[in-house]
Amino acid sequence: MVVLLLALVYEVRKTLFIFILAVLFAYLLSPLVNLLDRLFGSSKRRTPALALAYVILVGLMVLAATQIGSRVANEAKELTKDLPARIAAWEKPSPNLTPAMNNLRTQIVERLRGLITEGSSDLLAAAAHAGMTFITVASDAIYVVIIPILAFFFLKDGHLIREHLLEMVPEGPRRLLLDDLLADIHLLLAHYMRALVLLSAAAFTAYSIFFSIMGVPYGVLLAALGGMLEFIPMLGPLTAGILIVLVSAISGSHALAVIIFLLAYRVFQDYILSPHLMERGVEVHPLLVLFGVFAGAEVAGIAGTFLSVPILALVRIMFKRIHKARVTASLAPETTITR
Repeated sequence: MVVLLLALVYEVRKTLFIFILAVLFAYLLSPLVNLLDRLFGSSKRRTPALALAYVILVGLMVLAATQIGSRVANEAKELTKDLPARIAAWEKPSPNLTPAMNNLRTQIVERLRGLITEGSSDLLAAAAHAGMTFITVASDAIYVVIIPILAFFFLKDGHLIREHLLEMVPEGPRRLLLDDLLADIHLLLAHYMRALVLLSAAAFTAYSIFFSIMGVPYGVLLAALGGMLEFIPMLGPLTAGILIVLVSAISGSHALAVIIFLLAYRVFQDYILSPHLMERGVEVHPLLVLFGVFAGAEVAGIAGTFLSVPILALVRIMFKRIHKARVTASLAPETTITR
């Protein structure tokens, strides 16, 4: 039965991932919905609060698209247009550097050109098969609409879903164990998703301010890239940092200052901001996080890396709760006999 269940989960993995994203999206909106629900008198159906929360969300998305998205798109076009010329200018040997450093610069430039050539060929191949893949792209775009709709139902009927899950287990220690597990999972997902959004917003704000002060070209684009990649544990910030340093170095805009800033901000976020935001919801050792990220990437690509940390945290919570319940059950008869 376990093998069949795992096989079924694997077959419906794409649909399951969509529902998981909907649950996580619901946790992002839950603080706003709870606030509006209290203002409306805490109705059981929560429909007015949900409707107003979605209106506010759409308004914020439109505002972000008009104010930030347009600048990101324009800077991306400028970077694509100016990148070959900037790479050619950066390839010239500098009299201020040693021959070894100039040789390293030449190797980096050749590697970048190879990546650009490969990307261009992949783009042409993708364009050739555009007609074949249109249906797939359209179906993926539908999920942008489906996920908020599913999240709406999770927010509206979440308490009912929890009650139905508890009713499936007879009263006694097992129901208490399931109740504790659901409470811990709720706390974990709430802290994790809100922390991710705040960390992403903090990274985007800090990067934007620093790049604007230092006059780094394509500052909004690089800041948006850094903010988005915060959602991928460890590998995302590392990838964003490498790309930011490369673009700043090729543009000739204070690459050393950018490196120092990125290192300082990473120390601040990893040791001060992130522990404060995560609190006690996610307590996974960094080595285990790295293992989960790489293993998740091998199993399910970007989706696996994104879900690796919460899955590891869920496994940890389940193990601790089940172990505690077994210890309590084993000590219960001895306590009764002593009394």
